Amino acid sequence: MLRIALCQANFTVGDIPGNEKKIVRLIQRARRRNVDIVTFPELAITGYPPEDLLLKTQFIQDNLAALERIAITSNGITAIVGFADYSDDAFNAAAVLHDGRISGVYHKNHLPNYGVFDERRYFQEGERPLILNCQGYPVGLTICEDIWYSGGPADIACFAGGALLIINISSSPYSVEKCANRERMLTTRAADNVAAVTFTNMVGGQDELVFDGASLVVDHQGKVLARGAQFEEDFIVADLRPEEARHARLHDPRRRYGKGRVAGKDSTETLELPKIRLSNPAQLRKVAPVAWLSREAEIYSALVMATRDYVIKNGFSTVLVGLSGGIDSALTAAIAVDALDPDHVNGVAMPSPYSSPESLADAEALAANLGMKLWNIPIDPAFGAFREMFDATEEDCFSGIAEENIQARIRGDVLMTISNARGWLVLATGNKSEMAMGYCTLYGDMVGGFAVLKDIYKTTVYELAAYRNSLKGKEVIPQSIIEKPPSAELRPGQVDSDTLPPYPVLDPILRGYIEEELDVSALVDRGFDGRVAGQVIEAVDRSEYKRRQGPPGIKVTMRAFGKDRRLPITNFYRPSRNRRDV
Repeated sequence: MLRIALCQANFTVGDIPGNEKKIVRLIQRARRRNVDIVTFPELAITGYPPEDLLLKTQFIQDNLAALERIAITSNGITAIVGFADYSDDAFNAAAVLHDGRISGVYHKNHLPNYGVFDERRYFQEGERPLILNCQGYPVGLTICEDIWYSGGPADIACFAGGALLIINISSSPYSVEKCANRERMLTTRAADNVAAVTFTNMVGGQDELVFDGASLVVDHQGKVLARGAQFEEDFIVADLRPEEARHARLHDPRRRYGKGRVAGKDSTETLELPKIRLSNPAQLRKVAPVAWLSREAEIYSALVMATRDYVIKNGFSTVLVGLSGGIDSALTAAIAVDALDPDHVNGVAMPSPYSSPESLADAEALAANLGMKLWNIPIDPAFGAFREMFDATEEDCFSGIAEENIQARIRGDVLMTISNARGWLVLATGNKSEMAMGYCTLYGDMVGGFAVLKDIYKTTVYELAAYRNSLKGKEVIPQSIIEKPPSAELRPGQVDSDTLPPYPVLDPILRGYIEEELDVSALVDRGFDGRVAGQVIEAVDRSEYKRRQGPPGIKVTMRAFGKDRRLPITNFYRPSRNRRDV
């Protein structure tokens, strides 16, 4: 029997001393639980992703020195720790720490270079799988992407190296539906290889990324034995009987064909680990998997964790939110209060001549429900001063969209003035639908240090508001905010639908274009009006320059604005303009 512990922990990029202390504490905890192997996430020592810190020689040296110190604490146990290795080049690596020393190192074979990943920019590929002989059982090591591919290092370790258990350490960032897809892949890999699989994932927020945890222990039949919590640190201990996989293989003729097919493809390296403990079979531990969160709970938890970590890890203690009485600012405030607490969240209502009394009342009711402080700073004096200033020029600059946007920019100045004076972080409140369409004001409602809803479509905003109100049976976001038509209130009677298609129509078009790269004809095939789809696509393409100047925000979809979607600002390509009919 092997007793294994999965340390689903929140590590901070660049905080090598802090990460080191956390790893040492968890190794000590595992030792007290009579664990044979304790595993940590990918690049645990450096935090993930360290990006261009990896181009600094001192950074890599500091992480190697930390690894040496951690190794000394591994007496009586085997620890698998993610770090950045250097041997003629940099490698994304897993160290095998055994009984007080570094016994071996595995280099990641498959380096992702798509979406938010740039690992080929920093690392060299590893060349072969590594097999540990631990307590008499062959155990294969893999890092994140290595296990995603059939025929990759995990398969080779099992077929050519005889591994009965595959350990995978990962820093796999969250997106909607990814957790279930990832688990399906891991259970498939376990069943196909007739080998148990453990998956140790990072948890926590890092700039735009948030890591969901949901670490797994899967048996050789593909059955989930244990699952870590989502969006929480967790310490999962499970007992495995690798001999059951060995017995099952005798009845699996697929392996006899597969072994001959892959054995010569890549050589495997075997590392003999002297026995230092045998877990007591009488103490076989069975753990019930933690249940999945609902879709809304999953997204909401991701936003709360990412907001908390961005604020705290960047040295802030208090945040500031402009409360308009609208749904976006209401949801942002609720997330901020859940991420921090009411004493560390401040709201500012900034009514203009076009703000309705109902909106101010809604902002006040929201603040009271959340227990947060609300400042009321009318912008009428500043708005009037701008009008007088431009009237004096005898130039017609203060009308139409310019008059609307100056209100947003005055509000941005108010928020940033308070931020400068108090050292509070401003949370921008715009959503993905608005950002996609350019329905936002540069240096106005886009100001802030962090955009909580940047990757949340407007229709999802309403779903999350309803979810938040369902918790504890208490309404937090007033129903009047949810029910009233969305409006920027920058002119009399204004509503969003004056400028944008209704959000239930707009958001599916945006998903199709942004996340699936569908063109107008493909969207028409899905039942959308071609004229509307074309107008939406044109607006999205035109607004790239605005998005490039916005604050970072939390990625929750498969394709968020930012690293996921890198389009040139100066870009004359439009499908309708460049197509030639023949």
